[in-house]
Amino acid sequence: MKLELVGKNIDLTEALKDRANEKLSKIDKYFNEEVRARAVFSTQKNGQTVEVTIFLPGTILRAEETTQDMYESIDKAVDALSRQTRKYKTRLKRRYQDNSETIRFENIESFEEESSQEEGKIIRRKEFNLSPMMEEEAILQMELLNHNFYVFLNAETDRVEIVYKRKAKGYGSIVVNVED
Repeated sequence: MKLELVGKNIDLTEALKDRANEKLSKIDKYFNEEVRARAVFSTQKNGQTVEVTIFLPGTILRAEETTQDMYESIDKAVDALSRQTRKYKTRLKRRYQDNSETIRFENIESFEEESSQEEGKIIRRKEFNLSPMMEEEAILQMELLNHNFYVFLNAETDRVEIVYKRKAKGYGSIVVNVED
């Protein structure tokens, strides 16, 4: 695995680099040498964040963890990537059955589902009516409901939109276009 370590708002010490290399080498057993990975370390007011991205041909595995301790964030990110790899082993195998040089499937243990739900199965369905409103009203509704997103009909554009809370500051908006 070719590992790139990047620091944002933080100086990467040798101890931190060594710990990251040591922990990320544990998931190296799942991949061959040509796999490229990038770990971004950053400090923010809400904690220490580690974002690890593994670039596979046609697929990207990604984990982001934030704790008060950078070393703990590294541990949690590596655990999340291991879980992802085990959980999606079957899907990855199907995708890479012709070109299995990238992933070493024999090193990936089976993942035991924590719940008995079938993967990808819809377990709950909601239906609601869209009310025409302004974006500001939609944000207020979202905040009042304590949700992370809110679907509404924009009164100005007469289009379906989704407003959502961003991890960073502020809100985002997704406009839904219906093709004929």
